[in-house]
Amino acid sequence: MAVTEAARFLVEGRVQGVAFRASVRQLALALGLRGHARNLADGRVEVVAAGPPQAMAELERWLQHGPPLARVGHVHRQPLAPAAVGGGDFAIAS
Repeated sequence: MAVTEAARFLVEGRVQGVAFRASVRQLALALGLRGHARNLADGRVEVVAAGPPQAMAELERWLQHGPPLARVGHVHRQPLAPAAVGGGDFAIAS
């Protein structure tokens, strides 16, 4: 059985209205991750993901800068149990 890790990332900065969620979904699908990305009312983006440790590390590195129009200020990472993420493809949540 493959090792899976999961985390919740809260991304701060100019991360809404810059195609952040769509870009993170594209990367997550390419990395084989499951989870979701959604805008929060306070201007942050929440990214919840689960998958192989190497893919999760790549996602975390990407979140530090995001897509070209984003200006990431800080990324907070909180570990989660992989079962808490659920199954299916990575989605954009509302």
